[in-house]
Amino acid sequence: MKHLITGALTAALLTSTAATAWAQDATYTLRATANSNENDEDYDGLVVFKNYVEAASNGAIEVEMFIGTQLCATGEECLEGVAEGSIDIYIATSGGTASLFPFVQVLDLPYLMADDRVAESVLDNGSPFIATMREMVRESSGDAIRLMTIGNTGGWRNVANVNKTIHTPEDLAGLKIRTVPAELPQVLATAWGAAPTAIPWPELFTSLQTGVVEGTANGITDIMSMKFPDAGLKYLTLDQHAYMGALWFMNNAKFMDMPEDMRKIVADGFYQLQQATFASPKRKSIDAYAAFTAAGGEVYVPTPEEKQAFQDAAAPVQDWFRENVDGGPEALDALLASVDAVNARLASEYETELN
Repeated sequence: MKHLITGALTAALLTSTAATAWAQDATYTLRATANSNENDEDYDGLVVFKNYVEAASNGAIEVEMFIGTQLCATGEECLEGVAEGSIDIYIATSGGTASLFPFVQVLDLPYLMADDRVAESVLDNGSPFIATMREMVRESSGDAIRLMTIGNTGGWRNVANVNKTIHTPEDLAGLKIRTVPAELPQVLATAWGAAPTAIPWPELFTSLQTGVVEGTANGITDIMSMKFPDAGLKYLTLDQHAYMGALWFMNNAKFMDMPEDMRKIVADGFYQLQQATFASPKRKSIDAYAAFTAAGGEVYVPTPEEKQAFQDAAAPVQDWFRENVDGGPEALDALLASVDAVNARLASEYETELN
């Protein structure tokens, strides 16, 4: 396991023994699961959450961590567990959640947020966009599930392939691109002119190796943790079309059964978790990019004109989302409004910072 080097994570790990001791007399136990591994940003965030909540509650709250598929294997199964109360906390990507909450795919719409500074402001726990998403999740789940926060799970999605450098959408014509089963990424790949092919994540290495697919859209930390260069993945284009949001859900009844002071600690814990997941991919990506190029990989940054060509080709995906996704217009309007507000605020901040 790579060392967790951020200050928050280091401090959290150093207090883990004490937190475990405090939790022996816990009044509340939270069962949290992440279908990932200990090298993942989700794990980093959950460690910070556990240690903050157990320490801040002076042991009144215990957080039990289940990493991998010990409690559930699929997004649908895990969210069903959250709704029923057998699981208290679960983290999912938008693709893994889309069958139950289709509107969360708004996070996968391409090129809406320019960079980390914009994305992290839009996903701030107090933003109007997050308030809208929370309300929609509770309404869609019959008040059984709460959306606690949206963090990050791998940086930004970029186009990678085994064949050649991708400069423009024309270079993607006919390329077999792996997507998740959710419809939106398939619509995006088609808009680019590629051939979308739904492949489960555990099968992607072999699929790249055997030519079942020729490319994928992932963050660099995922690419390297799965050793995709060994499967022939050599060309990476940093088009940064989507911020890899991670949705953290909680059983609503479990949350509301706590007294207000304990609910505040849990809410603050999710803020700590979110900040850890924002930071973790930034640090891990440094080593990941170095390892990718050392393995013979090529990293290409599109020119502004090339980036605009990708954006223009992907523009129809927004219309598709509005017309075909349940809750799509409401989710997209909330996101666009938050992006506009953040961009306006940042323009003012840059005016002060740069002059």
